Amino acid sequence: MGTIFLDITVIICVAAGLSLLFRLLNQPAILAYILTGVLLGPLGLFHIASTTDLQSFGYVGITLLLFMLGLELRLKELASIGKTAIVIAFLQMWFTFAISFIVMRVLSYAITPAFFTAVALTFSSTVILVKIFSDKKDLNSLHGKLAIGISLTQDLAAIILLVFLSNNQISFSPISLTEEVGALLIKIIIVFAIITFLSYSIFPKITRYVARSTESLFLFSLAWVFLLTAILSSPWIGFSIEIGGFLAGLALANTNETYQIVGRMKPLRDFFITIFFVMLGLQMSFAHVLSILPMVLVLSVIALLVKPVILLLLASAFGFRKRTSFLVSVSLGQISEFSLLVIFLVSNLLTPDVVTTIVLAGLISFAVSSYVTQNSNFFYKLVGDKLTFLESSHIHHLQDGENEDDLFNLKKHLVIIGGHQMGNSVLESLEKDEEVVIVDFDPDVVRRLRQKGIKAFFGDIADPEIQDRVGLDRARLVISTVPDVEDNLLLIERLNKENKRAKIVVMCYEIDDAKRLYKAGADYVVLPHLAGGRHLAKVLKNEDLSEFEKYKNKDLEYFKI
Repeated sequence: MGTIFLDITVIICVAAGLSLLFRLLNQPAILAYILTGVLLGPLGLFHIASTTDLQSFGYVGITLLLFMLGLELRLKELASIGKTAIVIAFLQMWFTFAISFIVMRVLSYAITPAFFTAVALTFSSTVILVKIFSDKKDLNSLHGKLAIGISLTQDLAAIILLVFLSNNQISFSPISLTEEVGALLIKIIIVFAIITFLSYSIFPKITRYVARSTESLFLFSLAWVFLLTAILSSPWIGFSIEIGGFLAGLALANTNETYQIVGRMKPLRDFFITIFFVMLGLQMSFAHVLSILPMVLVLSVIALLVKPVILLLLASAFGFRKRTSFLVSVSLGQISEFSLLVIFLVSNLLTPDVVTTIVLAGLISFAVSSYVTQNSNFFYKLVGDKLTFLESSHIHHLQDGENEDDLFNLKKHLVIIGGHQMGNSVLESLEKDEEVVIVDFDPDVVRRLRQKGIKAFFGDIADPEIQDRVGLDRARLVISTVPDVEDNLLLIERLNKENKRAKIVVMCYEIDDAKRLYKAGADYVVLPHLAGGRHLAKVLKNEDLSEFEKYKNKDLEYFKI
């Protein structure tokens, strides 16, 4: 007991110190955890004696990681990804896998290591993507939604792959592989049918009762994870414990208590997943590091350059403008944590040098991609002019819907960025003869507005070409209802240069961001919590409080849209 306690103490202390350092450097914590394992293992900073027990902790970590993924994944969210993101994701995975596999075979890799190396290069990191987009407040941007949609589709493909890797033996024989696939499909259909039934019919009622106590809800959720995992990983079913965790989360995803469960589970997951990544670094071998360095560079080039180029071409082919395509492609230029998970599960089929090569390439891709994504607008300014050829023959079909002459003839008009929620409320308050152009990156919102006869344009307002097409330099008023600070700063900068007479109203959530926007030249910054408080104060001035009923009916009418 004393040995494992000492091992965990050393691991957590070193990981905590390195994660603080990496946070200062704007790098993902996963790098710090893997580096902790490298320092304690291959570099011999401290001898970890309890590797077997810690390996089990690592399995608990990846089980809880997949449980959280399943818990936050809903069928409605899958539908919101859009067909375009799904198609782009599958095409990208196919091309990346094919190119990677061919390169590995040309470089004398055997079939099995070439196959799993190509698989590892296929997926991108949703964890890193969401973290950086969240920090940049890009989650609701066009490129943010498209990139996350592609990444989520990759995650689903990775989950399906993990199901097939659940068998203890993997065969590349066509006959035996067909038999395995058929048997697994039957198991998958049965298990998913049961999980769907539990998710919609049973668990919402159970969790409503259990949620009266947060401790009981936490223990119930934890018990459910381990129970289902134990059943699915039994010899009769043969799935991995990781798949058990994912399906356990999926079963609870439709309950109203999802966010409570996530909040309680997250610290526990973070502890065990830290152990997992530390153990991954601990298993790395640097005995032949100089000999594998060329292959590390090859894999890094595929992840950082080849895969983004594939995504850039695909996004452009589907009609997205060069800026959106560029920002999506660079944000997905890394190896996924799911890739490392796959390699971890099949490490018995690979040599230590192959595992080390993939993990080192992953580390490099994490670091470089994080930096590039964090500063993507800067890099776009460097190469944007050279990407004009991407738009020579492809323009998004929703952009074709507006008459260019009509937009060109507009003067002293109103431009609203974001036609949903706040943008819709602004529209309702305008005079009928007001000349308005709406810019939105939600195709459903654009279609609905056009059906009402409103000039609506699909695109990202941060793109200079979109700004030109909606006549930003001729507008008298620009209202941005999108809380993306960087996009709003770019918008203000453009207006300060080319249309100083226009008034600019923007939105944000944080006071510090509002100060930045006012300093840049915004005429007014909408802070929803301040605006909401002032509106409530105005309603309360009416002593009989009759205004509540009026606004309630108005809101209910809006909800029907």
